Amino acid sequence: MSAPANALSITRAENYPEWYQAVITQAELSENSPVRGCMVIKPWGYAIWENIQAILNRMFKETGHQNAYFPLFIPLSFLEREAKHVAGFAKECAVVTHHRLEANAEGKLIPVSPLEEPLVVRPTSETIIGDVFKGWVESYRDLPILINQWANVVRWEMRTRQFLRTTEFLWQEGHTVHETAAEAMAETKLALDMYERLAHEFLAMPVVQGEKTEGERFPGADRTLCIEAMMQDKKALQAGTAHFLGQNFSRACDIKYLNREGQLEHGWTTSWGVSTRLIGGMIMTHSDDDGLVLPPKIASAHVVIIPVLRKDSDKEQIFAYCEEIQDQLRRLVFDGIPVEVIFDKKEDSGSSKVWN
Repeated sequence: MSAPANALSITRAENYPEWYQAVITQAELSENSPVRGCMVIKPWGYAIWENIQAILNRMFKETGHQNAYFPLFIPLSFLEREAKHVAGFAKECAVVTHHRLEANAEGKLIPVSPLEEPLVVRPTSETIIGDVFKGWVESYRDLPILINQWANVVRWEMRTRQFLRTTEFLWQEGHTVHETAAEAMAETKLALDMYERLAHEFLAMPVVQGEKTEGERFPGADRTLCIEAMMQDKKALQAGTAHFLGQNFSRACDIKYLNREGQLEHGWTTSWGVSTRLIGGMIMTHSDDDGLVLPPKIASAHVVIIPVLRKDSDKEQIFAYCEEIQDQLRRLVFDGIPVEVIFDKKEDSGSSKVWN
């Protein structure tokens, strides 16, 4: 008897990029959007991101960080304050130049009211958050400032792939201000340790900590630390970064504080982030030629009950039994996490739900 065919029509060995996309499509994690390079994250995929958010939020708050939110639009002049920063992101920026549309003679909408200053759609937030922080800091008693933001960012990518590299993506970005360089460097390492713990304990994704070379550093940073993971195609994936910014952004944004000797001094800042790229990393770490495989601690569901009806008269009895099983399973706990059970009641011919 021959072995059953794989659930996916294409294997990793045949075409790894197409296999990756087939896993996403079959698992209904996301799909392409009408906007080139952007994606629609579907409920199955977004539930995974929600679980990652919940885990990181616990870690952040246990270490004294608070969540806040800052504007999506950044004045162009803010990016120009830090030369290396604007040079590093200039080619990826999306820019808003007008604020009103009017119909022309052909009935097409055209922008008609130029802004006094162009606005950059957030590629990252160091400059605008730094401008806010300068009003939050007066003396060393105000430090450290430990802030995290959950947000979307836009980086105009030429070649995109769902979750791994898209024009718009979701992430968290931590931004902190410290009294000394040593405290800021310790914060940078703490952020990376949290990312490593997330990867190892929850995503079951082996990673290696390291430091980026000078040419690979975040634009404007003194040092960039990262975690890297090895995918099944033998390529490394950058899974998270933490930046020691020194006093570069505090000087650019004028973040000063009165030190313990009564003198004005610039603060020492950090920034760090992980994104929905982690979902792509998990797909390429665990999935196989039958489709999506997820670690239980991060999975959007642990059990899906699929009733197989031979005749309509069996429906009531089988559904009642399925609901009983669902209730029993939901009382179980795995590693402190309640078992998530879905009872799929949608009608189906059986071809997409039943696979042998």
